[in-house]
Amino acid sequence: MSRYRLRPTSEQQRVLASHCAHARFVWNLAVEQHSWWTPRRGSAPGYVAQARQLTGARAEFSWLRAGSQMVQQQALRDFAQAMANYFAGTHGRPTWRKAGRHEGFRIVAVKPECVRRLGRHTAEVRIPKAGWVRFRLSRPVPDGVKSYRVTEDRAGRWHLAFAAVPDPIPAPGNGATVGVDRGVAVAAALSTGELLTMAGLRPSEGRRLRRLQRRLARCRRGSRRRHRVKAAVGRMHAREADRRKDWVEKTSTDLARRFDTIALEALSIRAMTASARGTAAQPGRGVKAKARLNQGILTAGWGALARRLEHKAPGRVVTIDPAYTSQRCSACGTVDREARESQAVFRCRACGHTGNADVNAARNIRTAAGRAVAAREGPRVAGPVHREPQRDRLSV
Repeated sequence: MSRYRLRPTSEQQRVLASHCAHARFVWNLAVEQHSWWTPRRGSAPGYVAQARQLTGARAEFSWLRAGSQMVQQQALRDFAQAMANYFAGTHGRPTWRKAGRHEGFRIVAVKPECVRRLGRHTAEVRIPKAGWVRFRLSRPVPDGVKSYRVTEDRAGRWHLAFAAVPDPIPAPGNGATVGVDRGVAVAAALSTGELLTMAGLRPSEGRRLRRLQRRLARCRRGSRRRHRVKAAVGRMHAREADRRKDWVEKTSTDLARRFDTIALEALSIRAMTASARGTAAQPGRGVKAKARLNQGILTAGWGALARRLEHKAPGRVVTIDPAYTSQRCSACGTVDREARESQAVFRCRACGHTGNADVNAARNIRTAAGRAVAAREGPRVAGPVHREPQRDRLSV
């Protein structure tokens, strides 16, 4: 996706917001239909049946008829594709879209004359019902685009994303392999000894965000004050998300350019960030601590870094079993759960090797990836690493 910053006028913003509302309304209706249908009631309506129902709804409701039929039909097509992906087992079941959080719509059948350049850093795109909308030309528009998506983030900023698959970054050809250990305190530690830290919110910005969140909790729903405070909270979250995305893009590009093979741990982030609240009958323990850990994992951008590496270096990313990578000494191979003295210090009691704990884990990841690639002649996904018994191998 090639994303650009839209610069709509006030009237165009109103039209874009109505498109988002209509697309979300149609999507949620489709979700409700499929949640109501059961095998006893027969098969749920497909895209063709839902498109006919949409035509009837547009004839009955003037507010829906005032919107773009292309936007509304495309929402149904996207839902049909989402259901197909769900039944194929590649994605989760489509869920409800919420106002203020899922604001966007898609336009297809884009022709070359629908996008034109106005200046060195300015261009415009034709959007149904809104006319020509300007956007900042931060990079050339990809050739041969057939669709684009317009979205609004929580900070009130509009963006335009053209559907185009970018070319992968060519491998440097030096045969180098790097292990990457993803963490919370250190976002990414490399087997080369580099510690990469993500630039999130500054301490003063974090304090301001907490103040705004407390103020938002005291605001009356539907009031103008709540709307202003909510917009301020959205801007803070958008600032943090922008910095996280910038770090992920720069880090993934740097790794893809410097190394032929990039090794990561095969982590199930969804399972790792599951809530520990439990049930009313059996409440969980350490819920607050687990919630802070989950927030730290999601803020560190583990999944985003892995996805962008797959996009930029396809076929060069190796995933390995994460078992014992943080407990094994990278110098002698001893597995000792007591060797990690703290979050940052690893001290092997067998050979005396001392170093950064995250770098030690990254070197174990690189070693395991090298064995797996050599055994399978360069597969994309490595097999499980040999697990040594969980015991001290020290002499008593």
